[in-house]
Amino acid sequence: MRTKLAEELGLEFPIFAFTHCRDVAAAVSKAGGMGILGIAGHSTKNLAMELEWIEKEVAGKPFGVDLLLPSKYEGSDRGGLDAKSMDERIPEAHRKFVDDLLEKYGVPPLPEDARKRPDLNVGYEQQRDVIELVFNHPISLIASALGPPPSWMTEQGRERGVKVAALAGTVEHAKRHVEAGVDIVVAQGYEAGGHTGEISTMVLVPDVVDAVDPVPVLAAGGIGNGRQLTAALALGAQGVWTGSIWLTTEEAETHPVVKEKFLKASARDTVRSRSWTGKPARQLRSAWTEAWDDPNNPDPLPMPLQPRLAREAGDRISRSAHKSEGARDLINYYVGQIVGSMNHVKSVRSVVEEFVQEYADTMERLDDWADD
Repeated sequence: MRTKLAEELGLEFPIFAFTHCRDVAAAVSKAGGMGILGIAGHSTKNLAMELEWIEKEVAGKPFGVDLLLPSKYEGSDRGGLDAKSMDERIPEAHRKFVDDLLEKYGVPPLPEDARKRPDLNVGYEQQRDVIELVFNHPISLIASALGPPPSWMTEQGRERGVKVAALAGTVEHAKRHVEAGVDIVVAQGYEAGGHTGEISTMVLVPDVVDAVDPVPVLAAGGIGNGRQLTAALALGAQGVWTGSIWLTTEEAETHPVVKEKFLKASARDTVRSRSWTGKPARQLRSAWTEAWDDPNNPDPLPMPLQPRLAREAGDRISRSAHKSEGARDLINYYVGQIVGSMNHVKSVRSVVEEFVQEYADTMERLDDWADD
């Protein structure tokens, strides 16, 4: 199972785990895979503390980071928008819709002393400080979601011996990433949680593998066990990029109400919606997504306006979901169709061990069939 890419990165298993939780990232790295910390929305001060903690926890084992670098967004023609410019572009009708929705579901306002989350910065230059900060830590990989990385990022990667990856939902995206100089392409299928495209993993992965050869490819989307890992390798990928499967682990900081919903959900309980970020992102279906998908209501705004609009609403919903039935109806999180298999809380190490054991069992079964 130890692919060429896994060997280059010093991994025991070709399992890459995207997560917003530092405990999960560290635990995956310690178990033989690579934890990838999602750093969108972090301040440089907080991010430095998170990376320092992971660095100490993994004791030399490889880990990486992932950030949002969309090529198209509102204000991209001017390098991004500041808070004032975003507020000026948010229609009053959208503000009223959110206020009315929260009132309908009885979601209380935030306490006056509650801290607001920072805005979602998406422009290259707006994130330069963050990117330069992570390169000052011993990361092994940095990934760009939603678009090709800027040339100065790939150049720093080469100078520092850090692999640069980018997520792709089409062959065209994958080729664009290779032209930008990435070392790894993550072919992410329709089944995946978070921002994802419209082509299934089974179709996308071999097409991308053929299109970007010899650049290594990781398969993503609907992968949560050893049989799916085996299938990804059979399709030509050199590993798997996973995310959803870690959301119900013991170490995950997933909101308790959301984790409870995940454990009960089926594969049909997810939807691609623009309701939180302004771009299509697969998440658990909820009263929030249904309200935004209703054609009688306003359409979600483009990124980064929709995150700016929904930021406080998300905080209010999360803060009160444990005591407000209405907030419980609204709360959700990004998750892929693999959620239907996430029925039990397990440790990160147990999940990795199950990946490996099921891979071995699958290969043995295939060998037996071949012998017959």
